[in-house]
Amino acid sequence: MPQSSEVTSLPPAKEYVQRLEERRHRTMQLARQERLLGSSRLLVGLSGLLVLLLAFGAHWLSAWWLLLPLSLYSVLLFYHERVTRAWHRSLRAVAFYENGLARLRDDWKGRGQSGARFQDEMHPYASDLDLFGVGSLFELLCTARTRTGEDTLASWLLHAAPPEEIRARQVAVAELRPLLDLREDLALLGGDVPAGVDFKALAHWGAEPPLLTARWPRWAALLLGTLTTTALAGWLLALFGLLDASTPLGRFFLEGRSLPFAFLLLVQLCLAGWFYGRVQRVLAAVERRGRDLALLANVLARLEQATFTAPRLCDLRAALDTAAPRHGARHVPPSGRIAQLGNLLDLLHSRRNQLFMPLAYLLMWGTQMAHAIENWRRIAGPAVARWLDVVGQFEALCALAAYAYENPDDPFPEIVADGPPCYDGEQLGHPLLPTSRCVRNDLRLTNGLRVLIISGSNMSGKSTFLRTVGINAVLALAGAPVRARRLRLSPLAIGATLRIQDSLQQGRSRFYAEILRVRQIVDLTRGPLPLLFLLDEIFAGTNSHDRRIGAEAIVRGLVDAGALGLVTTHDLSLTHIAEHLGPRAANVHFADHFENGEMKFDYRLQPGVVRHSNALALMRAVGLQV
Repeated sequence: MPQSSEVTSLPPAKEYVQRLEERRHRTMQLARQERLLGSSRLLVGLSGLLVLLLAFGAHWLSAWWLLLPLSLYSVLLFYHERVTRAWHRSLRAVAFYENGLARLRDDWKGRGQSGARFQDEMHPYASDLDLFGVGSLFELLCTARTRTGEDTLASWLLHAAPPEEIRARQVAVAELRPLLDLREDLALLGGDVPAGVDFKALAHWGAEPPLLTARWPRWAALLLGTLTTTALAGWLLALFGLLDASTPLGRFFLEGRSLPFAFLLLVQLCLAGWFYGRVQRVLAAVERRGRDLALLANVLARLEQATFTAPRLCDLRAALDTAAPRHGARHVPPSGRIAQLGNLLDLLHSRRNQLFMPLAYLLMWGTQMAHAIENWRRIAGPAVARWLDVVGQFEALCALAAYAYENPDDPFPEIVADGPPCYDGEQLGHPLLPTSRCVRNDLRLTNGLRVLIISGSNMSGKSTFLRTVGINAVLALAGAPVRARRLRLSPLAIGATLRIQDSLQQGRSRFYAEILRVRQIVDLTRGPLPLLFLLDEIFAGTNSHDRRIGAEAIVRGLVDAGALGLVTTHDLSLTHIAEHLGPRAANVHFADHFENGEMKFDYRLQPGVVRHSNALALMRAVGLQV
């Protein structure tokens, strides 16, 4: 079970305010410590300069006194870096809860990740349902701090999951919902990872076959390096007359002088040249990818500490385990494996030290480290993709859990895997609308009713209702709670025509772009899932005669193919489609009325066909003489 100390029971707003005040107080403390340590470092540095002048300029002090400011400066530097890291993390914690409160106040637009890079105009519903961009569903949901988490969440919104997967995510989200400490930790630790990290390249690097597979070159390099260094030391000792000629070793170096060193150095150069190309490729790759992977170590370490009961979370936690390299060998968790790689990188970079550099060449340090790194990649490399996938799924689940926590009245939908397709929702609302302006409506496409023809005046709420139905379907099929009192639906493919645009570059009119999208939606009926179609102002770009014939043919074909959906129209002649489809279709409408010379809308879905239009009234309201 998760640790009880992580579970929060306060209302979201109260909990966020309390934690925000604590984080702000902590941030102020760390800021004071950071300034104090910075000033202390400056003071110690100036003191060191003074000691240097007194020791070597005035000769009043011994040079040994320099050890005191140097030691003190090193200690202060160590603690200053720790405090600075803690301060930056505390600042991210403040932003974490400020963003949470902004979402609760419906003041979140433009503050988060827009997900614009996932926008695809050819997707059958992403643009139409405002999945990405400023003020989008992705921006509302996304608390992920790594690119892999963002990719996973976007994929879940773009592709419906199978019923068993949806239910598994629902259980996982329900368990993560009260674990605010865990979700905060993952968000803050993920913030250490720069946005530009290429996780796909990182996973590919881990999965590539090792370039250096034989073990003997590593040991040969170690032996040759040791012998070459020893030969150099013996030659130098002999050169300065520091060897005892009575010993065999002394006689060997006195007689051989530089020849043993020269011979071993030649052999070493031959071995290094033989492996040079592969060694450089290994070192160049690990320089690019190793540090990126090391940044995820803290995220993985936090997940390793957690325990869960939800099957999906248990599976993800188990997926972090890396198989032992040999039977009976000690198990090492991912964070430990990455720490091993980090140590190898530190050893590799030590060859850049000016004092160690000559010795590093003699010891064939690069060749040895390249073989050690390839050995690490042989053991742990194939698991890198799995680790990244686990991090991405955990972050996506935490994003849905944050939404569930901040919207406790939003239930999980019931997913109906058997029987005819259905969409049965009560009190459906749009999650991107502020609560104060969100008018809720019911929708029951079940028991043989497949399509609603929605008529209504301009601005009466027809398009918003289509978006409400669609975006709640997206949430449901991603495993998230929905903005409704209750929702029961089957797994569905979604297709929409709410935001069709013409294209000057492609030479397409809006009508042509719409019929291409309608063709795409029709093609979805041949897929494995029943279709939910959302057709807004269908074929508005052509004449009334062609529009009526084309719309009726398309809607009839969709219904005959087993699809269900909604069609909005201003053209009242299209309302006769419902009569021709019999019990499989019904007419509904949104109405408006004038009150004190002002147009009023109640945004309530009502049965039947709308009886009047407000187009002329709206024209006159803006000053047009009609």
